[in-house]
Formats: sequence, structure tokens, C-alpha cells
Amino acid sequence: MTLNRLFSILSVSLLLIACDSPEDKKGRFLLKGNTKMQENDYKGARDFYNEAIQIDKDFSEAYYNRGITYLMMADYESAVHDFTEAIVLKENYADAYYQRGLAYLDNGEYYKSLADASKLIQLESDSGRGYFLEGLGYEALKNHEEALDAFDKALGLEEDNVDLYVNRATIYFYLDQIEEALADLDKAGQLNPGESNIYNLRSMIAFEQGNYQEAYDWVERAIALNARQPYFFNNRGLYQLYLGNLEEGLEDINLSLKQDSRNLYALRNKGIYYVMTGDKKLAIKYLEEVLEKDPQIPLTEEYLNKAKGG
Repeated sequence: MTLNRLFSILSVSLLLIACDSPEDKKGRFLLKGNTKMQENDYKGARDFYNEAIQIDKDFSEAYYNRGITYLMMADYESAVHDFTEAIVLKENYADAYYQRGLAYLDNGEYYKSLADASKLIQLESDSGRGYFLEGLGYEALKNHEEALDAFDKALGLEEDNVDLYVNRATIYFYLDQIEEALADLDKAGQLNPGESNIYNLRSMIAFEQGNYQEAYDWVERAIALNARQPYFFNNRGLYQLYLGNLEEGLEDINLSLKQDSRNLYALRNKGIYYVMTGDKKLAIKYLEEVLEKDPQIPLTEEYLNKAKGG
């Protein structure tokens, strides 16, 4: 159920160089890496940034860009290392603080992410990025009121930012303020009707209201816009289960887990599948694991009781 998070552009080093000088060579490797990034070849990009760093161990932009490749490959510890190197080499490197905060967030280090958000707020008083990162950190900690306040502050600085409206709508959804959530989604749709997360969240709202076919239709629209988001497939899998399409649902849930094996919502959904198919032993295995790691995930306890015959 994670939403988009405003990835900033790669650093491009503008170098005044002599032919075949070290400055020339490292600059070429940086640009070649950027080209690979544009082609979504993250390993190829990383290799070119490695070459640039071998030439200049103090090349902060190359560390930053290599950190982006690690982030995109879900190697969060390596990403944190490179963003930290970039910050050490380049004081007050705002982009690196932002990306490191995202890496901490994805690695489950929420308080470190909040610390980077605080630093970013100091560095960029006229930008909403720091408050956006802060909102994500509080959301991950389930401090929804604090998250809402952070997103409000970000929107005060960037009133036409689609991602902020979608993320604030998500918090309204968690707080059961559905009218406010739908109003933010309407605004986001006016700004960018091609933003897939709008429709994914609409599907979640429809599901909570018991409108399973509507939920399915909304998430289908999200997937049509972005077929690389594992959370969309997990949600579609859940809706399939509730529509009685059990094997199709399991296929979607397994596809989501293949892309993100740590997604507790997908593990919960797999437990629900086993409850529905009568395999109580496997259902209990998955649902107890989810309940132990996060007892606040909805439906977990309900279906665990069903599996145990309650």
C-alpha cells in the first residue's frame, strides 16, 4: 500500500575539462551512468558510477547517483552508505538527505528517516520535501495525526503537488475521514489523472465500504497505468478472493510477494486465501506471523480466529 515518493533527478556534474584528464574521464562515466539510469539499467548505471569513483574517491555526485541505483534495486543499506558518503563530501547536500531519508524509510529505520526530514526542513525552508518525508516517517510509525500535520505543511508550500494530495488522502483514509480523502483524490485527479495511486486508494476505500467489484475495477485502472507496483497486485488479489476468484487472487498475491517478500499485507492475504480454501494449518502459519509482526493490520485477527474455528 505504499505510495509514490517524489524521487528527485540525478546529479549532473558540469565539468570544464581538458581532453582525457581525470575530470574528463570521471565526467564521462557519470553521464554514461545517467544514460543507463534513464534506460532502467540500474546495474549498468552502478558500474559506470563505480568507474567514476575509482578515478575520484571524493566525487560526491557519483556517490549520490550510485545511491539512487541501490535504492532502485532495493539495496537500502548500500544506498544509505552512498548517500552518507555524498553528505560527508558535500556539506548540506539536500538531495542526499532526502534520498537517504527514503532509504531509511524503506529499510524500516523510521526514526533515522525522521532525523533526515528534520535536517531537510532546516535546509529548504521554501520546499515541501522535508515535510513530505516527515509525513512518510510518521505514517510508517502509524502516528497519523503527526503525518497529517506534516502533509498539511508540505501542501502549504507546494499546493499543486499531486503526491502530497494522494498521501494526505491516505492518512484521511486511515483516520476514517472518507469525505476528506475523496476530496483530496478529486483534487489529485484534476492535477494529474494519470497518477495510478489515485485509483489504488479509491479501490481501498471501495473495499472498506464492501463494494468489492468497484474496488476491483479501480485497482484495474491503477494497474493499467503502472504495472510495476506490487501493492496494486496484492490489493487486486484480495479483491479477487472476496469476489470468489480464489486461484486468480492467489496468483496476484504471489506475484506481489515475489517483488516484495516483506509485505505483511500480502502475507495476510495469503493467510486469508488458505482460510477460504480450508487449509487451516497454512492459514494459521501465515496469519500468526503477520499478527506477531504487526497486530494492527486489519482482518488478520478476524481470519486467524476463523482458521482456529472461532
